[in-house]
Amino acid sequence: MSTERTTDAAAAVTRPGVDTGRLSTGLNDEAHAIVYDQYLPVDDAADGLGEELHLISEVDRAHLVMLTERGIVEPARASALLRAIDDLRRSDFAAVRARPMPRGVYLAYEGLLTERLGEEIGGVMHTGRSRNDLNATTARLRGRRHFSRLVDATEAFARTLLDKAEEHRAVVMPAYTHGQPAVPITYGHYLAGVGCSVLRALEDLLHAGRELDTNPLGAGAVGGTSVAVDAERTSVLLGFTGPARNSVDAVASRDFALRLLAAASALGVTVARVARDLSAWTSEEAGLVHLADDLVGSSSMMPQKRNPFLLEHVQGRATASLGAFTAAASSMATASYTNAIAVGTEALRHTWPGLGNATDAVTLLRLVVHGAEPDAERMLRRAVDGFTPATYLAERLVATGMPFRSAHHLVGKTVLRALDTSRSFAEAAHDVPEIARLAARHGAQDSTGGLDDWLQPAAVARACAYGGGPGGDSTARAVAGLRADLQRARDRAEKRRTRWAAGAAALDEAVQKLVHPGTGASPDRPRIRSGHHAFSPWSAW
Repeated sequence: MSTERTTDAAAAVTRPGVDTGRLSTGLNDEAHAIVYDQYLPVDDAADGLGEELHLISEVDRAHLVMLTERGIVEPARASALLRAIDDLRRSDFAAVRARPMPRGVYLAYEGLLTERLGEEIGGVMHTGRSRNDLNATTARLRGRRHFSRLVDATEAFARTLLDKAEEHRAVVMPAYTHGQPAVPITYGHYLAGVGCSVLRALEDLLHAGRELDTNPLGAGAVGGTSVAVDAERTSVLLGFTGPARNSVDAVASRDFALRLLAAASALGVTVARVARDLSAWTSEEAGLVHLADDLVGSSSMMPQKRNPFLLEHVQGRATASLGAFTAAASSMATASYTNAIAVGTEALRHTWPGLGNATDAVTLLRLVVHGAEPDAERMLRRAVDGFTPATYLAERLVATGMPFRSAHHLVGKTVLRALDTSRSFAEAAHDVPEIARLAARHGAQDSTGGLDDWLQPAAVARACAYGGGPGGDSTARAVAGLRADLQRARDRAEKRRTRWAAGAAALDEAVQKLVHPGTGASPDRPRIRSGHHAFSPWSAW
């Protein structure tokens, strides 16, 4: 038993209710929240209603500030409305929730404000606006939260992959093709390869997120408005980069949902494939990777079991975004290119769970990769027993002047001889006169050592420095380049979050000036609970 495994068990043995005999610690807290909290009773409809009302009210605040600044609504009316809206927000819209909603959430909310303030005040809030451009705007505001969670999870996963790639850059293992040992690489080299794919997915996500930055307000029902609204101003107050260029596109399109789901789907494919590898490598038969107790499960009946069941959750959720993409795209494809319920409601109904499942899958795999310890001795043994130096031996024979196909055939016969005689590959190779003679003649001459060096997986891995192989400083250079890519991606994401936060601050300030002229304090922004995560949809996550 390794020191680390003993330490893990000793540290957790005092925790109550988690000792199964074989396992002495409970599941990692972050993983537990993902795989078990889904069974807790949660009123998702109520949470969704609260989120929708807060997002509507945020758009209302920006819209009223703009209308007042443009001289379209009198400051006194706007101030009364803004105070009433803030009162509702502080109560988490309890009065709206208690109302019947025969014509939808917005009209129930607006109706309540009109009842409380009168038609002369409540009736001006929707000036120059439709539910169509309002819904298109709140959809983008809601998308920020799901987008940010997935970006954060992907960034963290990429960082873990690169950290572990450096840590395990010298741990030799077989690369596998068709499920069979192929050539020697290192565990770190494998993780860096996964990092390449994850960083590409992160770039795709950030690119898709640009469509969240377009402000649909001002598009009205579909043809704009004759009211002299200022969409540039509401863009600033809501953290958008600018208004939509076309009113039809503004209310007809939810392309951002499809693009985010497409990026999440590509990421999910990579995540599922890595989970498959780790599922095989953590099996008792392979034993290449060990997971700590807090990353495995026990059996209710079989006391010996250590089940890497988190990987099954990863595989189950990783491609849920692909199903969501198909469902959302199918919903959108039935609609004309104008405002449509099939697009704005039905398609988005699939989008948020799809992105959420992708986030969960990425998070779980990050935890597994972080807590996975390679068994270096067993990995090396599998590289030896799997004849992984065979290709390198053939290439060394080619360097002596032998045609590759001849070398390929000769090495293949040597592998067969080793199998037939139950000897090692090295012993069988030494018994082939032609191989031994060429190795003795050219090994020292080309600085690759003798035949024994040609047959050592670690030496072979170090020698394969071309074509992005694990040799030389290839992995180190790859990791350094990926870290630079990750930093650029993080900078892009942070720039977007900073803009969102700046818009929220500007809106608070503008509202404060209208509601309480002459004071500098801004009202506290309420935090909303949705599912298992508390969030504020207006500030940086």
